[in-house]
Amino acid sequence: MMDDPMKEKGLELLRKLSQAHGAPGQENEVRRIFRSELGEGVFTDRAGNIFCERKGAAARPRILIPAHMDEVGLVVQAIMDDGLIRFHALGGWWAHTLPAKRVRIRTRQGGEIPGVIGAKPPHFLSEAEREKVMKTEDMFIDVGARDAREVTAFGVRLGDPVVPDSPFVHMRNPDLLLSKAFDDRAGLSLIVQAALETGKMSHPNTIIFAGTVQEEVGTRGARAAVSSADPDLAIVTEGAPADDLPGVGKQERQAAIGAGPQIRFMDSSAIMNREFTEFVIETAEKNGIPYQLAVRRRGGTDAAPIHLHASGVPTVVVAVPSRYVHTHNTIIDISDYLNALKLILKLIETLDEETAGRIGSFYD
Repeated sequence: MMDDPMKEKGLELLRKLSQAHGAPGQENEVRRIFRSELGEGVFTDRAGNIFCERKGAAARPRILIPAHMDEVGLVVQAIMDDGLIRFHALGGWWAHTLPAKRVRIRTRQGGEIPGVIGAKPPHFLSEAEREKVMKTEDMFIDVGARDAREVTAFGVRLGDPVVPDSPFVHMRNPDLLLSKAFDDRAGLSLIVQAALETGKMSHPNTIIFAGTVQEEVGTRGARAAVSSADPDLAIVTEGAPADDLPGVGKQERQAAIGAGPQIRFMDSSAIMNREFTEFVIETAEKNGIPYQLAVRRRGGTDAAPIHLHASGVPTVVVAVPSRYVHTHNTIIDISDYLNALKLILKLIETLDEETAGRIGSFYD
């Protein structure tokens, strides 16, 4: 495993980034952390994506390493006369996980208003209601206001973004971390830390680290980011849904926490470049890095628009397994994060023009 300073920096980044307010289309706070950590050489595009370019010994290959900045969130849709707030979901929520959960509303002035998603007590539920999942359009946020005028006085208005209110916690096993938004702040922490390390090392390529916007509502930012970056290859970093849960057999598990980063062959949005995927696997094996392989029936990442850009961009996904993604509380193992970081740095050290040419050619 890596030395303590690397772990300490990873924990610092994971705490800061996971706690940041970053609903889709409102990634400002996350973007500010990216900029403050990396400073020199950071730039943005008109979609809101942010980049840090690290030039190595050669201009090519250009390697894009993105992670999305946004998290599943909500947005204020209506303020009711009684002071309750209707909301619209941003991203793939399972409505069952929302009632009685705390949230934070970010106002235009930059303040945060605490609230809770209202839920009927079981005393008031009919038998039919008990058997059904409540629709999000029937839910509301309670910010403790007496009426609509008081909600407005708090600074809340239509369009304000809402995220879960869930603290960053070390669990009883301190290497297991509990927080909101590890999808994809785990991936974003990885690329920020990798960019910091890459600035100290030699590499035979040019690396473009990118924080993308609006992944959770259709990989929208990545479509612009790949045009801005013009890459030859891409390594997408993610917080992948962990499946080491009751009901999933051991033989079917492909993202158990503590078993290493996930290297994904495919999901419903992209079939990864096989030559590139095999190169990543070989790199992990050569360097003693544990890994897990995945063939996913559902789900998608920023790989979807990136691998289809222009005449095609060979793309792979390296992910940190994360339990309970798209809920208020997610769990990761710091060992998976550090092993993913080690793998990404080894790939940066070894991906040269000859290797990129082989990955991108199809002369059978």
